[in-house]
Amino acid sequence: MKILALDTSTMMATCAVLDENRILGEYSLNQEETHSEKLVPMVKELLDSLGLNVSDIDLYGVALGPGSFTGLRIGVATIKAFAHLFNKPVVGVSTLEGLAFNLPYNEIIVPMIDARRDRVYTGIYTWEESNIKTVMEPDVLDINDLLDVLGKYDRLIVNGDGGLLHRDIIKEKLGKKVQFSTNGQNFCRATSIGELALKKYNEGKIDDFYTLVPEYLRESQAQRELKEREGR
Repeated sequence: MKILALDTSTMMATCAVLDENRILGEYSLNQEETHSEKLVPMVKELLDSLGLNVSDIDLYGVALGPGSFTGLRIGVATIKAFAHLFNKPVVGVSTLEGLAFNLPYNEIIVPMIDARRDRVYTGIYTWEESNIKTVMEPDVLDINDLLDVLGKYDRLIVNGDGGLLHRDIIKEKLGKKVQFSTNGQNFCRATSIGELALKKYNEGKIDDFYTLVPEYLRESQAQRELKEREGR
């Protein structure tokens, strides 16, 4: 089975092709161009390099967020179009779970994605019997509120761009309890999304491409401004 996985939830656009046993190829770019300009050409270049067509893919995996509203819409719309066109199954995966999957450590794992205004998208994860387990469901929290929650843990590791942005205050409040990931572990890799998608597929957790939508966790800036103008 060949899996194509995408993640466009942050500045990093990433796509990968893998099967049950190995990574066949991965392509990631962190550039100023919008995902709408670079995602499909990236997928085509990756598939061409592997001698594959989109029709050769058996399963599609996509990061559902949280993250950039525009980026998420592009990634989800692209994977839904592929799944619909070729009538293949699709599985959505939490971006936060994908980030946690980068860190195979026997500690509390706290991925953080910048949500602006001193807030982060976050969750708490750990590994149990070679499976990633959710300790706290994904949420959007003020960084200080999150650090109050994390204070009860003896050891934890942080990754994601939110961890980079708030590194100083995290270190100040958690001290020696906290470890920071390497740069390569700070961005959700499409291979992580693909592996998690395959696992969910094998468990029978397949999404309907007609109803699959991003997991925003909060309203967009445009929606908030509209409500303010309408006095709601």
